[in-house]
Amino acid sequence: MRLPSVSAFGEDIAIDLGTVNTIVHVMGRGVVIDEPSIVAVRTGPGHREVLAVGQAAHAMLGRTPGSIEIIRPLRDGVIADFVATEEMLRQFIKRTRTDFLGLRRPRILICVPAGATPVERRAVYETAVQAGARKVFIVEEPVAAAIGAGLPIDDPIGSMVVDIGGGTTDIAVLSLGGVIQSRSLRIAGNAMDEAIIRYVRRDHQLLISEANAERIKIEAGSASRRVNGATSEIHIRGRDLRTGKPKSTILTPQHIAEALEEPVQAMAEMIERTLEDLPSEVSSDICERGIYLTGGGALLHKLDEEFARRVGVPFAVPENPLHCVVRGSAKLLENVAARQHLLIRP
Repeated sequence: MRLPSVSAFGEDIAIDLGTVNTIVHVMGRGVVIDEPSIVAVRTGPGHREVLAVGQAAHAMLGRTPGSIEIIRPLRDGVIADFVATEEMLRQFIKRTRTDFLGLRRPRILICVPAGATPVERRAVYETAVQAGARKVFIVEEPVAAAIGAGLPIDDPIGSMVVDIGGGTTDIAVLSLGGVIQSRSLRIAGNAMDEAIIRYVRRDHQLLISEANAERIKIEAGSASRRVNGATSEIHIRGRDLRTGKPKSTILTPQHIAEALEEPVQAMAEMIERTLEDLPSEVSSDICERGIYLTGGGALLHKLDEEFARRVGVPFAVPENPLHCVVRGSAKLLENVAARQHLLIRP
């Protein structure tokens, strides 16, 4: 019986290396990993041992002794801890291997925020190489998101995508197969969580964790204060700042919309500035065809409606916006030779 070749298994990998989640797509197999970008490390005199990454490390949150540290190795979409990021990537890549003996190193296409500096891009490149890549390609996240959302970026019309991740909100405007403009704002999903924490602290004198704030955003979050029928409530529990004792309260989507006013407005203003800086023909195309929202932040209830109200342009959310970046990265990797102009140098 003839054994299949290594290439038959689809050795190439597309990675959306996010502040909150890392998503790994293996060519020919689809998304095989979608886990938190978290690393659990045991530290001691003169040594540092990685205990777990991804979901296994996330399960340890809030339950670790003093000798174990839970690290988020990426901040604002770029690497903050090189060693932890390298080990996380190494373990994720190892999990994707299906070829017998697993000897052939993969080609990897990895994404960075539109506003990443040359130093930050180089850090991502070197980390992927050290993690076991044979060859590394880099693309801006919103460019990959536009491809993953199915926008006609090769046509002579302007297409615009806003990718809202955990650490950054990235914008790309494309036409005729090239990037007309891209920019990045370091206000996104994490900033929303922090805004909810501040709101609950200020208005309810209650201290809650980041994990609790994220749960509130997902389960009862809304970008609009406008009520249109039934409303959902969420019961939250935290520590009373006045007494130090546990305390419960109830929040509604209107409360969350009030809490998120500042980050939502900051993102809307960046979108407006981007439209103002575009050539009139491209801006006209976008105003007519709309702007696409991708990333985990696009899942916030009524965010598309609220942006449309503030910016005056229609917005749309594609199917499964969370995977648009990695889906677009995989499409790029399928024909990387013809898409060299969309890649960026590390």
